[in-house]
Amino acid sequence: MIYRAPPADALLAEPIDAFTAVYHRPSGQTHLLVEPAPEILDALGRDGLTLAKLRAALAERYDLTEADDLAERLEELVAAGLVSAA
Repeated sequence: MIYRAPPADALLAEPIDAFTAVYHRPSGQTHLLVEPAPEILDALGRDGLTLAKLRAALAERYDLTEADDLAERLEELVAAGLVSAA
């Protein structure tokens, strides 16, 4: 499965304390995200990544443990309409 973030111009992100407010222009919805969701969106990009490649990309920048459930975070982003999966 390949996970993709929307085009960069479809999202407007603004950090607010421990949250990142993400306005999704196509839906008109604003989402409040916490770490690692904004980092996942940034890492995925428009070309997309598999779960394994996403884990590797994030591990280069962040201290990930096996307990970090990226699959669950991805499914939450898919359910929110911020990530597509195919």
